[in-house]
Amino acid sequence: MPTNKLIILGRDGVINERSDDLIASPGEWIPIPGSLEAIAQLNQADYRVVVITNQDGLAQGRFTIDTLNAIHNKMSQALAAEGGRVDGLFFCPHGADSDCDCRKPSPGLLNQVAERFHVCLEQVRCVGDSLEDLQAAMAADAQPILVRTGRGEQTETDPRLDPTIPVYNSLSDLVATLVQQEE
Repeated sequence: MPTNKLIILGRDGVINERSDDLIASPGEWIPIPGSLEAIAQLNQADYRVVVITNQDGLAQGRFTIDTLNAIHNKMSQALAAEGGRVDGLFFCPHGADSDCDCRKPSPGLLNQVAERFHVCLEQVRCVGDSLEDLQAAMAADAQPILVRTGRGEQTETDPRLDPTIPVYNSLSDLVATLVQQEE
């Protein structure tokens, strides 16, 4: 399968609604309208879908790994109900003050994806709603894409945003464009 048939998605703000604080329980995980169907469309178009997410709530003791797994199980079950799935889920458990290489905007999670899936990231789209998501993609030589959901509208007005980065209203809009281009 060519490398461009892998797509990397941020979780909060891309797939599910972003909280003002953080998503700390399965009940707080609420999908963005159309996002689950968009992932199912990607699967049907032979894309491997990978999710990357910073989860500093673990480092802060705000939730446990069992709770994080329960949140991701809810996401997986909701995706399955729409005929979709994720092929990999990578998270950084470290706090914002950590010196790790896996917390976005560092490229560590993306490098882990490249290693696990044996791909060069240059042709891989990386979708996010925050400047940190886009910076991580650029640092890993992936193709950053901004969605306006979550913090995306705020990110779009950030003067540090590279104006050449493609912007879509939502994951659903991006996927519709990708699928149409492939037809």
